[in-house]
This record gives sequence, structure tokens and C-alpha cells, in this order.
Amino acid sequence: MERVLIIGAAGQLGSELTQELANIYGGENVIATDINPQALEKFDFCKSMTLDIMDQDKVRSLVKEENVKQIYHLAAVLSATGEKNPLFAWSLNMDSLLFVLELAKEEKLDKVYWPSSIAVFGPNTPKVNTPQYCVKEPNTVYGISKQAGERWCEYYFQKFGVDVRSLRYPGLIGYKSLPGGGTTDYAVDIYHKAIAGEHFISFLKEDTYLPMMYMPDAIKATLDLMHAPKEQVKIRSSYNLAAISFSPKEIYESIKEHYPDFTISYSPDFRQGIADSWPDSIDDSRAREDWGWNHAYDLSKMTTDILKHLPSYSF
Repeated sequence: MERVLIIGAAGQLGSELTQELANIYGGENVIATDINPQALEKFDFCKSMTLDIMDQDKVRSLVKEENVKQIYHLAAVLSATGEKNPLFAWSLNMDSLLFVLELAKEEKLDKVYWPSSIAVFGPNTPKVNTPQYCVKEPNTVYGISKQAGERWCEYYFQKFGVDVRSLRYPGLIGYKSLPGGGTTDYAVDIYHKAIAGEHFISFLKEDTYLPMMYMPDAIKATLDLMHAPKEQVKIRSSYNLAAISFSPKEIYESIKEHYPDFTISYSPDFRQGIADSWPDSIDDSRAREDWGWNHAYDLSKMTTDILKHLPSYSF
């Protein structure tokens, strides 16, 4: 079986994706790494170690020593956090990707996965059913780094044959990890507040629509893309990906069906400006046509599932 390295495994996506990769390849063939040593406790089902993606010598040695053939490069500074320290966000997001792409070229790795985001879009992007190809002009350092990263991914595929694959994730919602500093994180935190019996203050306006996706769908999309035959992966920048779009008011109303006493208020902050620059909905027809993507969860089904399982998780 191929050896698989996950960089930034302890994040929201990595926490669940790593488990699925271990189920597929076997825990002995999956190496979960993260800069936070305490977070590695959750990976008792596979190999794990502390790793700073900026320590290039250590990463290169690990890839060679473990005969790694696939890298899932998930480490990044997200949108809201990135605006507080833009130079650091740019350095980590871009330098780490370029290093991984160069390493993949040098070591002839089989595949690289790197996540992009709806943050690549900007205020001049069509907001409804945003197409695969359109004007972007992102206005956050996170979005700028993702747009630049997409171009580098396609460049390394075209120039050097690096089999790099990518998805433009919408807001991801899961219950197995805490929010990580993204603009769509309100849609994770709101469930924690509802179960705790606390009032929720939304940092977005009640009618702010954003594309969202439940984590099981995101994991499925990632693995479907990575396991698709090479000839079916026709976009090497990053695929649009979509499932559902909703507003803070709509997710609140879906929770109230289960928790009638739950309350919400709205206090928009700087993240409102970020959200306003992003699409309301995404056209992901290319992903559906090229490698058969299809989502399973709508808002009601997602809310029911989260409220069923979240109380058993302690953080």
C-alpha cells in the first residue's frame, strides 16, 4: 500500500480525512503530522508526529525515510486569522505549497492534494452560481494566496507532470473539531452554543448567504477526486465544489426545530466584509461531469446529524 503523509492533520478537515485515509490505506501507511503536539493525541489509529511545514529539511527527510508517495498538504492560515497577520499568512500558505510541489517533482511522488477555497473569489465575481472560470480578484490574503496557489498547481502539472489535485471548498461544517479561524466558522460554533444552552451572537448579518458543506460530503469529494483516474481530472488549478447555501437566520431556524428555546442576535464585525466579497452559491457542474461528484446532505439533514452526535464530543 502507498504511504500517505498528511500535513496539518489536526485541523477541521484533516481530523476527519486522516481517519478515512487510515481506513483505506491502513494506519501503518498513514502519517498524521501537525505543528501542535497536543493535537496528535487524536491519531492513535495511525502513525503521527509533530511537524512544522516550514522546516523543509525535516519534511524532506520524512518523505524519503518513510517512502511517502502521496501528500495531503492541509496546513494553512485561514481567512479571518490571516487578516490579523497577513505577511505571516502569505509566507506560510505560499512558501509551504511551493516547497511541497517542488518536493513532489524531485521525489516523483504519485499525487499531491492541496485545498483551495471560495476565498479565491472577490467582490466582482458573479455571486449566484459562480462559474468555474470567472473574474476572481480576492481581497483577503487568504484568498490571494489560494488564487496564486491554484496557478502554481496548474503550472507544476503542465510543466513537470506533478499530479496535483485541488478543490475550492465552500464553508465546511463538522462536529469533530473546533472552529479554526475561518469566516464561515459561525456555522460550526452555532451548534456548540445551542447544545450548551447559550445565546449565540452571529458575526454575520442574518441574511448573509454563503456556500456551505457538511464534512462527510467534503471528505467524500476529496477522496473521490483523489481516486479518480488521472484522465478524468481535467482541471488542475482547482475544481468548484458545492452542496448547500444558507444564511445565519436559516441555520438558526433549522436548530430551533430541535431546541425551541435557542436564541440568536447579530453583531457583524470585520468578517462581514469578507463574506460580502464571496459568492452566494457555486456552480460545480465540472466536478459532477468529470468525476461524478454528488452531495448527500441538505441543511435539515445536516442539522439533525450534528445535534445527534455533537453532545458526545468534549473539547
